[in-house]
Amino acid sequence: QVQLVESGGGSVQAGGSLRLSCVVSGYTSINSCMGWFRQAPGKEREGVARIHFGYGITYYADSVKDRFTISRDFAKNTLYLQMISLKPEDTAMYFCASPVPCVGRLTAGRETFWGQGTQVTVSS
Repeated sequence: QVQLVESGGGSVQAGGSLRLSCVVSGYTSINSCMGWFRQAPGKEREGVARIHFGYGITYYADSVKDRFTISRDFAKNTLYLQMISLKPEDTAMYFCASPVPCVGRLTAGRETFWGQGTQVTVSS
């Protein structure tokens, strides 16, 4: 069983920054990938970023490339999402997820565990 707890969400103005954290407890394979997803009201959940836990290889959705950075800290078993140049369209509930498929589109798998989410609101 894997448990994930996100934090760091909040309300910022456009152009601002936030850093989300996700503490992971339970077994995490060094060969697995973890990811950040988001869901805005009335919209489908979308993948934001993915990272290979062992190699640190990253992948981003086009909508956040060059603005968001995903990273992980082995010692703290924590996943991060640094977000800069935030836009109103980034407003959503953000979720971390583990494990997620390491190839192909940013999507969850049948065995993916989810955190409870943290709200990010960007005002214009």
